[in-house]
Amino acid sequence: MDRVSLDQIDQRIFAELTKNARISHAELATRVLLSRNAVRQRIDRMERHGYIQGYTVVSGPPGQSPVSAFLMVYRKDRVRGSDVITVLRTIPEVVLCDVVSGDFDLLVRIEARSLERIQEIWEQIAALPGVTDTVTAMTLSSVIRRGAGGVGETE
Repeated sequence: MDRVSLDQIDQRIFAELTKNARISHAELATRVLLSRNAVRQRIDRMERHGYIQGYTVVSGPPGQSPVSAFLMVYRKDRVRGSDVITVLRTIPEVVLCDVVSGDFDLLVRIEARSLERIQEIWEQIAALPGVTDTVTAMTLSSVIRRGAGGVGETE
């Protein structure tokens, strides 16, 4: 599907949704100076064209950021190692999984409610038959956090 570009109003809608995905269409319409129906149509179009690919629930106590880690995964077979990816898709705390070039095969980002949960997930992944090794890097702080479109930077 052809990807249409976002105009300035779309970008403002996207920025508001990045701050608060639960904002009502009526409130959003007031902020971007459009009708509620026009906002709904623009959101629907951004979803169809892949600018909005889902809405996320962050669990845990209010004000507490999730614990996150990057896990570099080495698979036994890079070409036929899809069984590892299949399992990763079932773990809700896996928020990113990229196949990468270089020494390791997969770069996995995990966001969980606790360090203990990160360890449980690491143990689960490390025990998979298709995994030969892992390297873990804990996130100490996030200084830039953007959505896929580059909007929503936080510091």
